[in-house]
Amino acid sequence: MSLVEVEKVLIVEGKSDKKKVLNVLNESIEIICTNGTISVTKLDELIDELFLKDVYILVDSDDAGDRLRKQFKREFPEASHIYIDRAYREVATAPDHHVASVLLSANIDVDAKFL
Repeated sequence: MSLVEVEKVLIVEGKSDKKKVLNVLNESIEIICTNGTISVTKLDELIDELFLKDVYILVDSDDAGDRLRKQFKREFPEASHIYIDRAYREVATAPDHHVASVLLSANIDVDAKFL
């Protein structure tokens, strides 16, 4: 009997956020960009697609990111939320070591050189 590994999915706002995360990751993880907003229809499709996957939300610590996070909390409460320090505001501009640290705290494997 073999154990099936649950696929991890990380949802970020933009392509620059995705690039930042890919830079520090040390595991294969699907990254989905919302491009800052997401319609209810698209969110419903996404929820169906992500059923039985570990889903993490990593958005900016600004008004747009807060609105997006609230929408995900309301529509997809099973998702785990990862928070970037408000001092950095944006995922894309946060230092690599900080992004690696918050990902690691969510049990996402990162390259040790960023810790």
